[in-house]
Amino acid sequence: MKKETNCWQCVYFRITHETKRPYGCHAMGFKSKILPCYEVSKIDGNQCRSFTAKEAKKD
Repeated sequence: MKKETNCWQCVYFRITHETKRPYGCHAMGFKSKILPCYEVSKIDGNQCRSFTAKEAKKD
């Protein structure tokens, strides 16, 4: 079973600082009122294919 994607853990996720569309996806080039992974799932019916996990911070 594949783990659900989470925008907060993706390298392409960004905060836009726009009140109407606060979340964005740099890979797909759009801004949204909801997290981009949910927007993609709602429209496409599949999980985000552009998801790339952030690297863990090293001490």
